[in-house]
Amino acid sequence: MDAARLKQSWSLVAAHGDQVPLFFYSTLFLAHPDTRQMFPTNMAGQRDRLVAALGHIVSHVDEVDRLSGFLGSLGADHRKFAVRAEHYPLVGEALLATLRHFLGDRWTEELSRDWAAAYGLVSQVMVGAAQAAEAVHPPWWVAEIVGHERRAFDVAVLTLRPQYLLPFTAGQSIGVSHPAVRSWRYYSPANAPRADGTVELHVRAAPGGAVSSRLVYGCAVGDQLHLAAPVGDRLTLRQAGSADLLLLAAGTGWAPVKALVEQVAAEGSGRRVALYVGARTRTEFYDGDAIDKLASSFPWLSVTCVVGADLHRPGELTHPVDRALADGDWRSRHVFVCGSDEMVSHSVAALSGAGYQAGRLHHEGSGRHWYGPTWRTVVDQATVSRTGDERLAR
Repeated sequence: MDAARLKQSWSLVAAHGDQVPLFFYSTLFLAHPDTRQMFPTNMAGQRDRLVAALGHIVSHVDEVDRLSGFLGSLGADHRKFAVRAEHYPLVGEALLATLRHFLGDRWTEELSRDWAAAYGLVSQVMVGAAQAAEAVHPPWWVAEIVGHERRAFDVAVLTLRPQYLLPFTAGQSIGVSHPAVRSWRYYSPANAPRADGTVELHVRAAPGGAVSSRLVYGCAVGDQLHLAAPVGDRLTLRQAGSADLLLLAAGTGWAPVKALVEQVAAEGSGRRVALYVGARTRTEFYDGDAIDKLASSFPWLSVTCVVGADLHRPGELTHPVDRALADGDWRSRHVFVCGSDEMVSHSVAALSGAGYQAGRLHHEGSGRHWYGPTWRTVVDQATVSRTGDERLAR
């Protein structure tokens, strides 16, 4: 298997853009119609995930250790789409047909052997990881909605009770799917693990977001959802050791930060925590009672609510990080940032510019997101966590 040859041929194929996934999925579904049910009803967002996934695999095909760990996680996670070992050869056939089509007379026997060998490695690792995962946890958990509160027009707080204990760590994310929607979205629970096993989710409905819209507008107490195994560790306290913390949150990015505060309380470590929570207007603090309760419960926790919009300065927005940097020097602490892409980017830039070390800044990045069988890599493979907002990123 010639890694250089694989990379060069893939660059030629990828240059055809959207035509590549369109041809691949058409080939797969026409030859094997039963595979269609494993994918979302709306395939618009699925197409770029195939290209991104293949690009990542090919770019690291000569880094076996790194690629194996990544593919193992992918294979275990794909169980929730009902992907079985017998499906992998079908996908392989469609992939080789797609490559052959777009490479035309550049397609050679050597390339055919290289791609067959590469896909054989991919499928072998993914199938093995899926089989190993069977002994650890189910493909998904069934959970009942035991609480559903609309806190704003587009924001709901859900409390879920899984039928079986779903172990997770504060700061991780879990996949969520409604049985009527063939898509998954990842949300960070807004609580540390509880004795009763319930999970709290903060969800903002996004335009065109099938899962988030269903969770906000189309669910009620008593309905059932499917939950996938927790993933990601970049927002867990493990990253900070025993250090004091500065927590910056905005919007539904408050959810994982709330879980971190609960985790600090459960540990009883005595570390100091400064929390800055932002919203554009006062009415957008949808979880104000919980924020107030935490602030009054723990002497080691200081809480500052930051109203971003100022009527006297239209167009300007004050972020939590702006207020925090104005209030003091936090460089001895580990900083966790969670919110929209804009908020995270602004915060990281401001902190870096103020001399904060990159190793002490923890945020989600764009991460990786599993929405159907295959995945989309934007920045790295360290986490799939986002916030309760469903974007392409939630």
